[in-house]
Amino acid sequence: MLENRDYTLIIDKSGSMSTKDQQGGKSRWVAMQESALALASKCEEFDPDGLTVYLFSGRFKRYDNVTSNRVSQIFQENEPSGRTDLAGVLVDALNSYFQRKAARQTKANGETILVVTDGEPDDRKAVMKVIIEASRRLDRDEELAISFVQVGTDATATQFLKALDDDLQGAGAKFDIVDTITMDDMEDLTLTEVLLNAIID
Repeated sequence: MLENRDYTLIIDKSGSMSTKDQQGGKSRWVAMQESALALASKCEEFDPDGLTVYLFSGRFKRYDNVTSNRVSQIFQENEPSGRTDLAGVLVDALNSYFQRKAARQTKANGETILVVTDGEPDDRKAVMKVIIEASRRLDRDEELAISFVQVGTDATATQFLKALDDDLQGAGAKFDIVDTITMDDMEDLTLTEVLLNAIID
């Protein structure tokens, strides 16, 4: 299933990502850079044309065909600041998938979208609506997977991400396409290991 699949990485760059609470006293942002590099290297094995990478806060930037040698440059161009407009970036990533699907440019095994965030989004309802609407446009459950990975220990963020995992089908989603990994689930795993597990899962 890993072969012939596209991978999109959506990275939160809101102000709280500069918090230094990761292993070894690193900031969430530095830990994220290391993890993104490992993830890009792994995805290259399955998908040589690279990842699509988004960085978002109040606005988002999109980078196409990102291979491991471009990751550090992307992180040098960006630093944490601003809000957490998760709905806006999800709309763009999902629209991109459905546009490629309509043009028959998607991979046979679909797409995995990994979202790494540390806080609660500005608009919870908007995020839920975007995912529910996307699920209704799918033909089969496994063509699209969205994995949310929480960095940091914000309890309200944990609660919201769990709700995305557990409650969307009750709210009208056609398929359960969301998987959530919180800090509690990580135990002794590093963020890098968690992201690699998420694409293999």
